[in-house]
Amino acid sequence: MHLAEAIKIASQSLWANKLRSALTLLGVVIGVAAVIAVVTFVNGINGYVAEKIFNLGADVFIIFKVSPAVTNVEHYIEGQKRKDLTMDDYRAVREGCKLCANVGAYARSMTGHVKYGEQALSDTIVQGMTPAVAITQDADIQSGRMINDSDLENNSPVVVVGNDIVDTLMPGVDPIGKEIRIDGWIYRIIGVGKKKGSTLGQSLDNYAFIPLTSWFKQYGVFNSNMRISAKAFGTGAVLDEAMDEARVIVRARRHDPAGGADSFDMENNSSLLSIWSNLTGTFFIAMIGIAAISMVVGGIVIMNIMLVSVTERTREVGIRKAMGARRSDVLLQFLIEAVILALTGGIIGVLLGIGVAKGVTLAVGMPSVIKLWAVFAGLLVAASVGIFFGVYPARKAATLDPIAALRFEM
Repeated sequence: MHLAEAIKIASQSLWANKLRSALTLLGVVIGVAAVIAVVTFVNGINGYVAEKIFNLGADVFIIFKVSPAVTNVEHYIEGQKRKDLTMDDYRAVREGCKLCANVGAYARSMTGHVKYGEQALSDTIVQGMTPAVAITQDADIQSGRMINDSDLENNSPVVVVGNDIVDTLMPGVDPIGKEIRIDGWIYRIIGVGKKKGSTLGQSLDNYAFIPLTSWFKQYGVFNSNMRISAKAFGTGAVLDEAMDEARVIVRARRHDPAGGADSFDMENNSSLLSIWSNLTGTFFIAMIGIAAISMVVGGIVIMNIMLVSVTERTREVGIRKAMGARRSDVLLQFLIEAVILALTGGIIGVLLGIGVAKGVTLAVGMPSVIKLWAVFAGLLVAASVGIFFGVYPARKAATLDPIAALRFEM
């Protein structure tokens, strides 16, 4: 029997029992769809994190009281007991780090209430920063200017705002020079940031940057969880040397004992992304495990249905053998039916997984990136399930005695 003929016969057999075939596909469809959706989301979120959240650059590092990416509970609890970083720490690193091109500091983000005239906007991210933070973290300006050293030294009530504040509170008005209230305090707009869009249903343009000293004045020094960011003169060995230089300075200021652990955390782009990749990798493995269970269930269903099909078509097998069909021909015919079932489920699962991922992206803005290798992997796994769980029914059909098969009555 030629392969094309076997595929044709298998397809006709499956088409004759459309409802049963469709129900048989569900396990494989769900398993493959889950794998494709998870891979699409994980790759999308990883790309988003690399580009947006940890957009530091390969030559930037940050000093924290305790890293926000810490995964050890004991380390986190210990970190909360540490002394806060201070403006004097920032000035010491800025003056003492000779391999640092720029050094800045910023406070943790607060959620504030912004008002202009009778219009108001809630859940605005309010962050205090020094001028160099705009350089180390690529905060681009669309119009006006960024915070400068004079604003910092004079505790100036000035602010750089995102597009949401301009579009919502003052549409059609030139915002530069206008005064807004942030949690009741008056600030003058000196700049507007470039539009960033949104992700995960959250706008990236609803923010207000103010001088770090003004932030301290309004919200308090002990509420800042201040961080120091620095941009080295290069990457690789130069970055490592700059981090070591900054580490020595901060350790000396915080009186860390020789040979003891740092009383602070220091991260760069690659270390933060490595921590994030480990987290998403764990999530990916867990989801693959769940999808694998669905695939096994789907494979068992395929095997059961194929056994039923063998029983129903016992006389057909007997007739084929009586007419000269070999065991390998019968084996191939039923094995191809199982593979076609699983592969069809795989194709539907791939399309469903991509559709779900892109639907969620459109609905809530969760980033998703389709990887071609994931599509091929999904189809390969589906075909493998069909072969693995189809072998036993196919062998059972191939070993039927043609005389007994011809006498078989349903």
